[in-house]
Amino acid sequence: MLEMVGVEPPDEEAYRALLAAPGCDIRELAGHLGRDEQDLVATVERLEKLGLLTVTSDEPVRLLPTRPDVAVDALVAVRRAELDRVRAEARVLLSEVRAQEQHRPENLVEVIVGQDAIAARFAQLLNGTKNQLMVLDRPPYAAQAEKSDTTVRGLLGDGVVVHGIYSPDSLDIPGGVDEAYSAADAGETSRVHPQLPMKLAVFDAKAALLPLSVDQLTDSALVVHPCALLDALMEMFWLLWDQAVPVVPTAKADPTDARLMTLLAAGFKDDAIARQLALSSRTVGRRVAELMETLGARTRFQAGIHAQRRHLLEDD
Repeated sequence: MLEMVGVEPPDEEAYRALLAAPGCDIRELAGHLGRDEQDLVATVERLEKLGLLTVTSDEPVRLLPTRPDVAVDALVAVRRAELDRVRAEARVLLSEVRAQEQHRPENLVEVIVGQDAIAARFAQLLNGTKNQLMVLDRPPYAAQAEKSDTTVRGLLGDGVVVHGIYSPDSLDIPGGVDEAYSAADAGETSRVHPQLPMKLAVFDAKAALLPLSVDQLTDSALVVHPCALLDALMEMFWLLWDQAVPVVPTAKADPTDARLMTLLAAGFKDDAIARQLALSSRTVGRRVAELMETLGARTRFQAGIHAQRRHLLEDD
């Protein structure tokens, strides 16, 4: 297990033995492991250097293992710092590439084929996001929703700003609205738009992932690196953002009415709204008519937009 943070298997075996018998000397440790004492001297030196044990000044010296949580956290921090240095060095190397090479088509756009490959590339880009994530969310999904949702929660916990625009289809799947509210509670700023043209994720304004074909959303995808196309995709996102309405309403509105208005703006029909709100279709139809009259709206979508403009629905 510890090999991933630089601890060789024989050294990990000795560390685990020390956890079971703290304070033993090298001879006793050799007896526990059935290994040569001289061989263990080198192991003890490596473990001490890694911070996994301390050596007392007794004669013979006693070996005291460091608590696993403290020791492993320190090793992980060291490995993370090393990876950050490698990433920074990669940026330096990129600057040494000739400008014409940087802007060759194959360096600006990647084509990815297959659901597994798309899901893996999405996870890689998601895990590398440090500042901002922008998502146009609509099914079907190449990655497992639960896994990507957990990763996004982790990004929010690390201070990454997440903006999400949901399609009605993404909210209409079982648990969709509850998941959107849960994401908002975790810190996501989210809105809903009745007609999202495509799926899209933009990572730190450095790369975008989008389907190659709108009709085959999970079979092939593009990764776009910094160029005019990436700029255009981000501009499209913010144009859609301005047209969308918040998923989570302000506390000013009645919770049921607020959800109803959000779903109206998203284009949901009465039956779908009734399922989401656990109401009868007749009750929903009556309440929609009342809201449209109160708001002076001629269409259901107008009711959602008027509600937003009157600050009955708003986000931060």
